[in-house]
Amino acid sequence: MATLAKHKNGYFQIQFRDQNRRTQTISLSRKKYSEVMATELHQVVERLIYIRGNGDIILDKKTETWIEEAPSAIQEKLANVDLIKIPERHTAEELWNEVLRVKREDEMLSENSLKNYRVAFDRFFAFFDGKIFITDLTKEKMQEWKKAMLKQNAEATVACTLTRAKTVFNWAVNNGWLIQSPLAGVGRGSYVNRKRDREITMAEYEKLLTACSCLEWKAIITLARIGGLRAPSEVLRLRWENILWDKNRFYVTSQKTARYGKAGRWVPLFPELRTILEELFSISEEQEYVINLYRDPETNLGTQFARIAKKAGLGEIPRPFDNMRATRATEIYCKHGAYLESQWIGHTTKTAHAHYIQVRDVDFALAVGESRN
Repeated sequence: MATLAKHKNGYFQIQFRDQNRRTQTISLSRKKYSEVMATELHQVVERLIYIRGNGDIILDKKTETWIEEAPSAIQEKLANVDLIKIPERHTAEELWNEVLRVKREDEMLSENSLKNYRVAFDRFFAFFDGKIFITDLTKEKMQEWKKAMLKQNAEATVACTLTRAKTVFNWAVNNGWLIQSPLAGVGRGSYVNRKRDREITMAEYEKLLTACSCLEWKAIITLARIGGLRAPSEVLRLRWENILWDKNRFYVTSQKTARYGKAGRWVPLFPELRTILEELFSISEEQEYVINLYRDPETNLGTQFARIAKKAGLGEIPRPFDNMRATRATEIYCKHGAYLESQWIGHTTKTAHAHYIQVRDVDFALAVGESRN
């Protein structure tokens, strides 16, 4: 087994014999390491020697955690005497580029999700040097990054960024690039930011339609506000073959829910929506997709919507497509209940309550007995 000795000048030394009966030594400087650290390392070394000599025994969680949380210098000392293996060193830039490459090849990932990863990439390297080794990233450094982001962004924005970053570093752990993620134990915060909620009433919806320059834009807005579709992803994936005119319903395919085993959902062909789609179908029935003019990935629907909203006299509308979808989710929830809202809008009831269902002016009016009108 291993021995622990403290020399006169104060440094500690752990010695043991390897499988070839050669003496291996781990030295600990008195300036860097305390007696407590030396004692704990001695116990870990003894445990690793015992496990090595009994190949059918699995490393216990306590020892594994100690090694994962130990300073990189201690891990290197254990690796130098062949008690553990340290993953090949990679830079942060190499890691992010590799994960983004893998994500791009994942057909189940939407372009919007890839965009979120690229945004997280930019925020990460606005704080960290791309050449830093991922083994040199610590929980403390990650907390400093989070604190810096919170000074410039809303908590929900930071939470989204940290979620993407956690996925990246978990990939590194799962693929042997890291022993433990430096983001382990760093709370992401809340996704919920109700400050940017904005009901888009039917009166405003009508103004938006009037301000549209073409029929396709009317369809985009109606699919989001009346159909409750995610835009642009679900709107641009809608095909004419997905619409069952005789059954007054249409099928929405979703990359987002496909990742969880649900390829899509059936949505009623609401009267307002049917009117717009029938008009558009009469001039584009030979096309595969419902929306054709705005399929270019470089097209920014948000920028174009802002011009339409300004023309309609509505000013700036935050998160317009999300808020149109949320407004419709609220209407369906109030009229048809939680189950149908979940089925038609395409999310869980928990998600609906956290992010979509809004408290409207009409709800206050109804609560005190006032008329809807």
